[in-house]
Amino acid sequence: MKSTLTIAAALSAAILLANTAVQAADPTEKCFGIAKAGKNDCQTATSSCAGTSKKDAQKDAWLAVPKGACEKIAGGSLSSSKG
Repeated sequence: MKSTLTIAAALSAAILLANTAVQAADPTEKCFGIAKAGKNDCQTATSSCAGTSKKDAQKDAWLAVPKGACEKIAGGSLSSSKG
């Protein structure tokens, strides 16, 4: 029983470290003004949770995109403005 717990703990730690490494290798940034209505990643100034933006390209709704991509997307902005 003890060796099973040790193996499970070691596997959990390995998975956690691998997931952290993937996140560090693939950083993202918030890109405002590009989400379709109802497809934003998180809350806005006028709504409380993800998927609640009211219109396409709402200026305070954002999507997570790979770092450096936002500035290449038409209408994308790294900062929010009330929309």
